[in-house]
Amino acid sequence: MKNVAIKENHLYQKAYLKGRRFVTPTVAVYVLRDLAARRLAHAHPQKKIVNRLGLSVSKKIGSAVVRNRAKRVIRAAYDPIRDELRTGFLVVISAREAIRGKKATDVQKDLQKAFSKLDMLKVPQNGGNTQTP
Repeated sequence: MKNVAIKENHLYQKAYLKGRRFVTPTVAVYVLRDLAARRLAHAHPQKKIVNRLGLSVSKKIGSAVVRNRAKRVIRAAYDPIRDELRTGFLVVISAREAIRGKKATDVQKDLQKAFSKLDMLKVPQNGGNTQTP
C-alpha cells in the first residue's frame, strides 16, 4: 500500500518542534501524534487510521540525483517496517550525510532501532513466548 504523505510545511515544523526524536548515523526520525488521523481515516479506502510519512533531504546530501536516491532508499527501508508500527502518527524521516552510498538494509536497521527507542513498535498480542507461573 502507498504511503500517505505529509504535504503541509506546518506539520513538518510541528514534528520538529514538539515531536519525539531519535538520531542515527543515517537518519533522524521525528514522531508526533496526528490529531487529524481519525478524520483522515474516513477518506482512506479501507477506513483505517494510518501514519503520515514525511521525508526531508537537505542539499548538503548532494545533487538532485543523490537526494532522490536517498529518498528512494528511505522509502524502501520504511516499507517493511510500516506494518509493525503503531498508527495515528506523523512520522518525519530526515536524511543525514552518512546516508550517501548506503543500502536500504543499512537504513532499515537504523529505522528499526529508532522506532523501537521511540516506542513506536506494536506490542505482541499474547506477550510472545513468556509463561506465567
